[in-house]
Amino acid sequence: MDQITLPIEGLLEGQTALVTGAGRGIGRAVALYLAKAGASVGVSDIDATSAERTAGEIREGGRKAIAVAGDVSSDASRREMVAATERAFGPIDVLINNAGIMQVIDLFDLKESDWDRMLSINAKSVFFLSQLVLPGMVARKKGAIVSLASAAGKAATGTKYLHYNVSKAAVIAMTKTMSQAVAKDGVRVNCVCPGIIDTDMWAQIDREQGVQMQGMAQGEWMNQRLGQVPMGRAGTVQDVARVILFLASPLAGYMTGQAVNVTGGWITY
Repeated sequence: MDQITLPIEGLLEGQTALVTGAGRGIGRAVALYLAKAGASVGVSDIDATSAERTAGEIREGGRKAIAVAGDVSSDASRREMVAATERAFGPIDVLINNAGIMQVIDLFDLKESDWDRMLSINAKSVFFLSQLVLPGMVARKKGAIVSLASAAGKAATGTKYLHYNVSKAAVIAMTKTMSQAVAKDGVRVNCVCPGIIDTDMWAQIDREQGVQMQGMAQGEWMNQRLGQVPMGRAGTVQDVARVILFLASPLAGYMTGQAVNVTGGWITY
């Protein structure tokens, strides 16, 4: 398990969490943090090997985890993620909707199939996974959902991925709406809006937009974007995971319906 030095043990003791897209990147970091805080974790990823690797790291650290391979765009897969996690550890207390995709494509070349795939994975799955766990949370009068939106859901961060921007704006809208529906039942629904984070996704954008579309040297496009970040650096997956852990924990007990920026000061609204 990654070295986590923050004193977070016990924050989520006895709770059950499901994290989608947890085989790598932000999802993996979140799963490790939740486990360190005491949660038993269902590790979901479309790549079964990656899911098992993360689950194995958690178990090596003395915590409980199972790997649940599945595609969040599939209703059957979503239901099995929830069912398998609950069979292993009991009712889900924390859901982290992290799974997502990126595609760099000019808006004039965007096909309906591109749109449908993006919205299905990045937005539709967030709602229907949440819908699966919310009734139980409401009945137990406790629970937290944290979804991955993006700075792209608040600002037109790029015209080469319009459908991605739309999908993340949808996550923000769903978060605000769902939070209102269940706030009086003790259930909190929030999302985070990362900016430039050192992940495979941002490397993909640099490669596809900067190198392939604009003829830049590798890393040049990314460095230009980082020039807009007041803190002067890309965020890390741990930067994002710590905020997600906070929102999932009792420390954020009076926060719901929020779209929290993790952008190094780049986006401030």
